Amino acid sequence: MSPQEDRHDPLSPSAPLPNPAPRPPGELEELERVWVRPKGWRMLSMVNNNWIGTIYIGMSLLIFVLAGSLALLMRAQLIVPNNDLIGYDLYNQLFTTHGTMMMFLFAVPVVEAFAVYLLPALLGARDLPFPRLGAFAFWAYAVGSLAFFSSIFFGIAPDGGWFIYPPLTSTRYSPGVNIDMWLLGIGFIEISAIAGAIEIIVGVFRTRAPGMTLARMPVLVWAFLVFAVMIVFAFPAVIWATILLELERAFDWPFYIVDRGGDPLLWQHLFWFFGHPEVYIIFLPAAGMVSMIIPTMVGKPLVGYGLVVVALVATGFLSFGLWVHHMYATGIPNLSLAFFSGASFAVSVPTGIQVFAWIATIATGKMRLEVPMLFILGFLFIFVLGGLTGVMVAIVPFDWQVHDTYFIVAHLHYVLIGGMVFPVFAGIYYWAPNASGKKMSHRLGCWAFWLLFIGINLTFFPMHISGLIGMPRRVYTYPEGMGLELWNLLSTIGAVVAAAGVAVVLFDLARNFRMGMSGGGNIWGAGTLEWLPQGNYAARSIPRIHSREPLWDDPDLADKVKEGRYFLPGSLTGRRETLVTSPTHAIPQFVAVIGSPGWAHLIAALGTAGFFLSLTFKLVWVAGAFGVVGFIAMLRWVWTGTDVGPLRPPADIGGGLRLPVYASGRDSLGWWAMLTLVLVDSAAFASLIFTHAFLWLVNGPAGWPPPGTSLPGLAWPLGAGLLVLAGAGLIWLSDRVLRQGRRRAMALLVLAALVVHLGGLVVDFGAIWAAGIRPTWHAFGASVFANLFWQGFHGAVLLIMAIYLAARSFAGRLDPVWRASFDNVRLFWSYCVVQALVGLALTHLFPRLAGGA
Repeated sequence: MSPQEDRHDPLSPSAPLPNPAPRPPGELEELERVWVRPKGWRMLSMVNNNWIGTIYIGMSLLIFVLAGSLALLMRAQLIVPNNDLIGYDLYNQLFTTHGTMMMFLFAVPVVEAFAVYLLPALLGARDLPFPRLGAFAFWAYAVGSLAFFSSIFFGIAPDGGWFIYPPLTSTRYSPGVNIDMWLLGIGFIEISAIAGAIEIIVGVFRTRAPGMTLARMPVLVWAFLVFAVMIVFAFPAVIWATILLELERAFDWPFYIVDRGGDPLLWQHLFWFFGHPEVYIIFLPAAGMVSMIIPTMVGKPLVGYGLVVVALVATGFLSFGLWVHHMYATGIPNLSLAFFSGASFAVSVPTGIQVFAWIATIATGKMRLEVPMLFILGFLFIFVLGGLTGVMVAIVPFDWQVHDTYFIVAHLHYVLIGGMVFPVFAGIYYWAPNASGKKMSHRLGCWAFWLLFIGINLTFFPMHISGLIGMPRRVYTYPEGMGLELWNLLSTIGAVVAAAGVAVVLFDLARNFRMGMSGGGNIWGAGTLEWLPQGNYAARSIPRIHSREPLWDDPDLADKVKEGRYFLPGSLTGRRETLVTSPTHAIPQFVAVIGSPGWAHLIAALGTAGFFLSLTFKLVWVAGAFGVVGFIAMLRWVWTGTDVGPLRPPADIGGGLRLPVYASGRDSLGWWAMLTLVLVDSAAFASLIFTHAFLWLVNGPAGWPPPGTSLPGLAWPLGAGLLVLAGAGLIWLSDRVLRQGRRRAMALLVLAALVVHLGGLVVDFGAIWAAGIRPTWHAFGASVFANLFWQGFHGAVLLIMAIYLAARSFAGRLDPVWRASFDNVRLFWSYCVVQALVGLALTHLFPRLAGGA
């Protein structure tokens, strides 16, 4: 491209500003009106990422404090031998609730909260692509977390460990509702985490500022992206495991009961396929924060940016091959032990790359010893120590000796506190001025750091020694004379010191943090976009990006953005909007209308929480009422959605660049969200397939199905499959009809496709029932009916979607152009067809080809 042509490209570095002239006087006022924050009690309806993100972080810190208070009670019990301060039953509830809250309700949510707050600003976007979804995820998390914690006061908190191993958590050994509090309470909170992950993935790929290619994204954005992708593939495994255990507890389907063909190790495989990647789900965003803070504190770009990004991706990938790292003592074959031991060593390589990159960056500049940097240095020390003990427990013979001792407790906390909590506190001190416009206290920050650094090491380093002496974990007392008195005393003193450090941080926040949208400017002299002047609408205009540190490369960028000299300086439709760009090169494609404040998402969150919590206590009718309220609210939410009304002509966003204000098909944000949801769904279905394969392996080919079992004839699944395929054909035909503008015919075809698809599922169920297979007599029957349950659930979802499409069609909200909802449903329907066909093969062909049928 010639220099002259280059200047006519509005995205070129040499092109003039998109809006060189001063903006119309009413433009900013209109933008502020559109993005105004609700006042008073209506603040509950707000969806702005900067406000939701802030209270999300605050809520996760509250959970951290509550869970930490339970740890202090445990340390008080263990301060001396044979202590009777706390009984064994309450102690079991304390350590289970503490571990569950820290792992599920603090560690992942606080990182997701930082993403909600920071991601739009880092990308130069107005907001996340689905603000109401983010607000829904927060409210579901907040209500569920507080309800879960409250169970400790009524003696119904879970008491089977944060990992809830069967058979101890089966109805035979845990008949109360304690375990159900974990299964149902945590289950829907995991769903809210997945909702946040979907929003992060779509936001990163589709709402970056023009010119922000993948190679120009800040490292923290890469970390958030890997974090979200890992959630998509890891969380479904534990959701599926909890579904199986709840089905066993509620209906006696024997997935984990050995006497009837089940195996408790199935839970461990599914749980740790989630559980070990979760360690890196927690760590990687924290590492991304470190990679943002260090360059600012030394005034130099990050050394080895490309290698650090590759290390983030490699860590995420390798982490899925490590789950048996937690199962060395379960009697698995030696070949498997060797493979997973090697994988445990391998994952340390990309982590080492990041550590050396940070050290090299510090060496290239002059380090400012501000409070965030103190926490980073503390992180490096504690995390490296935790990594060294991680290498030790990766060695199988050593792990056999220290498994289920306090050595593992020490290792876990060194990794999680060093690798995650210290970077989070660094992030709080670093980004607090971004929200409040004022630095937190340097003096109080130093006090907090040293109390935490000394307290954490004093708490957990002695646990290595007590573990090597032989103190088992999860015991509420210990006898005298084992040499454990000194080490437990030191650990309890250290816990009190660390708690004092957390109290200082909270006092500093209460004293110096006041939420205000003006911000305090680029206080640290950072180079990334989150330090642009911010309002309720984020940055006034969306800049062009030509480097990784745009604020360093163009010192006047903040002023030009604030003056509206770049893209989308106002509102084109009178509603909230953001710029949508291409996935790889960030070329502007269209302007998307996004969600504004409302009540539907809040009511949906409360209804969802009430539904799951009522089921926990077997209050079926109450749960049904909550479910209906939540369902109606969700319908209202998606019905109003972000439709822009009558189609508008393309609008000028600046620099003569005219873009449409609506998109459908693969361009729409909703289609990308649906694609991500399909990946989540496929990961859960892969866990279902694993369930069949593992139990087949446990029972042996001759026992799958068990002797005496009759399978339906192949004509039945063949007929069911043909019906499912016929439904898919009708959906394809409805697409053709919609393109011709025949909306009513399209609606009728979709409803007909639904009837045919559901008919295929009914045929399969009838054939299995007629063959005499039942879910309670053996794990084979339970697995077959779990497959039927899963297909039936998706059939119910298709029922809702089909009726919804028909309603939109008859209401005039669906046509050949305005068809995003149809495209999203068609994508999900196509997945359900493939899943149903695979499910039929799993039930009817797999036992014949690999089993004893």
